[in-house]
Amino acid sequence: MADKTLGLIHTSATLVPVFAELCSKYLPHVKTFNIVDDSLIKNTIACGELTADTSRRVVNYAGSAQDAGADFILFTCSSIGPAVEVAAGLSHVPVLRVDQPMADKAVQLGKRIGVVATLSTTLNPTSDLVKRRAVVAGKEIELVSKLCEGAFEALMSGDAATHDQKVGDALRQLSNEVDVIVLAQASMARVVDTMTEAERKVPILASPPLAMEYLATIL
Repeated sequence: MADKTLGLIHTSATLVPVFAELCSKYLPHVKTFNIVDDSLIKNTIACGELTADTSRRVVNYAGSAQDAGADFILFTCSSIGPAVEVAAGLSHVPVLRVDQPMADKAVQLGKRIGVVATLSTTLNPTSDLVKRRAVVAGKEIELVSKLCEGAFEALMSGDAATHDQKVGDALRQLSNEVDVIVLAQASMARVVDTMTEAERKVPILASPPLAMEYLATIL
């Protein structure tokens, strides 16, 4: 059987090396290529929501990846998730939003699910996805959403320490209230690595490795 090709579509160039490392670990026999357009996320943040124009471009990128020979397409940004689901319905090859395997795992692991984000544009689609995946799984859940105000702005202005502190505080607080925590943005995962075992009272899920584990079972 010929090697499969995975097309990765990113909204930030910083995600390219992150996923390249994960691909070499989980999908060593799969060929990959990257499409990067950070205007997708910039426009979404500027408008405060995912617009129809941005959604249309997301669908077009899925088409481009398909034309480029992708057997499977992964969108690595949660903020454009709803548009990714539209693209999946219009594509001849499977299209996955990066946070779906994470949402499925969270639903498996607990009833009270915490969602942490540094952007409201990501918090809402991720929370919505978790709710819908719970319906698919036939489970009743309670969702506790937490927005880390100012953390994203700090990170963008180069103040990673403030970002990490705000995210860490939110995670520590939430871990007392829920069974499992979902990180709405992969950029927050590094904060988890700095937490002690005692502070991590519940499982904290990040989407990239879980998406890769899922893809490894298919590809």
